[in-house]
Amino acid sequence: MRRMAIALFALLLAGCSLSGDDKPGDRTVVLVTHDSFAHDPAVFDRFTAETGIRVEVRKSGDAGALTNQLVLTKASPLGDVAFGVDTTFASRALDEGVFAEYRSPAAAEGPQRYVVDDSGRLTAVDVGDVCVNVDVAALESRGLPVPTGYADLADPKYKDLLVVEDPATSSPGLAFLLGTVASFRDGWVGYWEKLRANGVLVVSGWEEAYTQEFSGSSGQGPRPIVVSYASSPSAEIGEDGEPRTRALLDTCFRQVEYAGVLANAKNPEDAGKVVDLLLSPEFQRTVPEMMYVYPAREGVELPEAWAKAAPLPENPATLPAAEIQANRERWIEQWRAAVQG
Repeated sequence: MRRMAIALFALLLAGCSLSGDDKPGDRTVVLVTHDSFAHDPAVFDRFTAETGIRVEVRKSGDAGALTNQLVLTKASPLGDVAFGVDTTFASRALDEGVFAEYRSPAAAEGPQRYVVDDSGRLTAVDVGDVCVNVDVAALESRGLPVPTGYADLADPKYKDLLVVEDPATSSPGLAFLLGTVASFRDGWVGYWEKLRANGVLVVSGWEEAYTQEFSGSSGQGPRPIVVSYASSPSAEIGEDGEPRTRALLDTCFRQVEYAGVLANAKNPEDAGKVVDLLLSPEFQRTVPEMMYVYPAREGVELPEAWAKAAPLPENPATLPAAEIQANRERWIEQWRAAVQG
């Protein structure tokens, strides 16, 4: 008995949640996320060793598809915790009752800056501002200056040079649309009509836009201007140590990704511990290199290349989550009419 008591006391001191019969990995938490989720397995392995909780990752499309699946299955959820519902869909998930309240102790270490509401159901994990990116050398070869903002993209000298993602099928495409709404307000439809007249190319998703159509990526496509992320230039460092591409920081829309315990989860207590894991310094340090986004936690050092090539935008456009929820579908329909006819 004395030996058992000492062992139990040691576990408590270590902060572990293993029971006397548990072995690492005996308990499983299903993490439902989007297709772009990536992590360092070593971080999850250490978490399992410390807590006895194994994290099973299930991917479910992009942020929009993920949100749809969470809504459709909320009575019998696909897992215990979800990550990847972003700014553009957060209000829908909350209005539909997808998430349960869980307030992580780590939420006060930076994620509180990005709260959607005060319900404690969603906690920010990362920030990935969507911005126009340009291939600087390709523009120079055409004798063109780097555009400085939205208005330049409609200038005839940039005709047939811009590729964007469809906001109906792509999270960055929707974020870019919302950025134009925030910047032009009642004039945003007219702005898109100008882009259409100026030869904007619309594709279904980021992968096609960036890796196939954009000239500044490995695909070396034909168009030197693309909608991507503020962090994207950090992946395009040349042999001289300089970034080959640039994000136009006056075209950025703040996109935050959230995690939360799912309502009706089979294992809500352990699911909360997985939210804590996603906010931990160990996981947050891996976020830039694994997913090319900025950590939500304060004080996490960014990779050296990011300081030069991918500084976090200081004044990105934003819209209230409730306004996005109330108008998203109408705005997409208006966009279709203006751009696709």
